[in-house]
Amino acid sequence: MRSEGTNSTDTEPLIEVEDLVTYYGQRRILDGINLRVGTGEIRVIMGGSGSGKSTLLRHLLGLNIPAAGRIRLLGKDINRLDSQAMYQLRKQIGVSFQGGALFNSLTVGENVAFPLREHTRLDANTMRIMARMKLEVVNLAGFEDLYPAELSGGMIKRAALARAIVMDPKLLFFDEPSAGLDPVVSAELDELILRLRDSMNITIVVVTHELDSAFKIADSITILDQGRIALTGSKQAVRASDNERVQALLNRRAGGEELDHDAYLARLTGKAS
Repeated sequence: MRSEGTNSTDTEPLIEVEDLVTYYGQRRILDGINLRVGTGEIRVIMGGSGSGKSTLLRHLLGLNIPAAGRIRLLGKDINRLDSQAMYQLRKQIGVSFQGGALFNSLTVGENVAFPLREHTRLDANTMRIMARMKLEVVNLAGFEDLYPAELSGGMIKRAALARAIVMDPKLLFFDEPSAGLDPVVSAELDELILRLRDSMNITIVVVTHELDSAFKIADSITILDQGRIALTGSKQAVRASDNERVQALLNRRAGGEELDHDAYLARLTGKAS
């Protein structure tokens, strides 16, 4: 079954997902996902707990292998690439993890320069200068000699972002960028994401549950529900949707379906088909 939600864009898609299906054990987590993200677009992926958004992100990063379907990043089918080709592709992709994932034993500057040390042959001074440049981009100039433990939550997020963009990626993935931040710091991070897209022409995918952030930064929004795409569209289209599950998410209402007592009993007794 094809899921509703393939989004046509006027720009060349840097991300194409076709009929993606994946399981954890016998449980189907993603069920026929179709997705297209155009060059320079900010796509927000939303959904309730267990909707499959984190699993989809893992597939987009090439960390999971699907049971069926295809994923193309930058024009390449990632599940057909050998390890060396995937290694080269990942050099063009930046990832900012939910908790920052900074190395506590390294300074902020060393953290930001880490991808350069791993993937280039630049001299130490050039790497240090490039790291400082990216720290300036995220408004952390002068903090390169501090350690992660000396930073606030918002500063850790920005340092992680500086590391994610230090190699000037074409694709940037965010996992819950505003999680744990107060509204003011979250709004500042949203502005930074918008500036990055405009100044560096990066295509950005953001997985978040923060509604205010999503509607501020998104060019388009994909909403997942029980492993399928409930809707993909503009912010206006999402707000105007008459889909009850979408409105339940937007208005933070319980969206459970009416209980089927026979099916419930079958699950409890282990006799579900």
